[in-house]
Amino acid sequence: MDQIIIYCDGGCRGNQSDSNVGGWGAVLSYQDHIKELFGGAINTTNNIMELTAAIRALETLKTSNVPVDFFIDSAYVVNGMNSWVNGWVKKGWRTASGAPVKNKELWMRLHDLASKQQSIRFNKVKGHHGVALNERADRLANQAMDEVSRNV
Repeated sequence: MDQIIIYCDGGCRGNQSDSNVGGWGAVLSYQDHIKELFGGAINTTNNIMELTAAIRALETLKTSNVPVDFFIDSAYVVNGMNSWVNGWVKKGWRTASGAPVKNKELWMRLHDLASKQQSIRFNKVKGHHGVALNERADRLANQAMDEVSRNV
């Protein structure tokens, strides 16, 4: 059966500082077609960039009828989509402790996009372990950070 394979990565240089640079990259593969996406931002976080990569990848899909398999090295995104998000929705976008969900708007967007897909799976992949498309997504995220750094 045909499926869309997506590898995503996000990163941030100076993650907790006031003058950081973030980037995200995504590689989408379907049959013999490959599409690469990337972008960057200033004053962001690693988690925001990881979420942004997944969101931007899903936004580019032109169908909801082909199964989608995400491969992401971010436990934050994988755990969020595979276990936490349904509880957050039930609790009005609050955590188990009652605190507001961090990056709520991004989580809401990702959850909405994912729920429109007929079949979608979020899989954890080890980063920097030689998985070709994951390494490419990482390079795209770094390319985005380089471009943002040059323009700041």
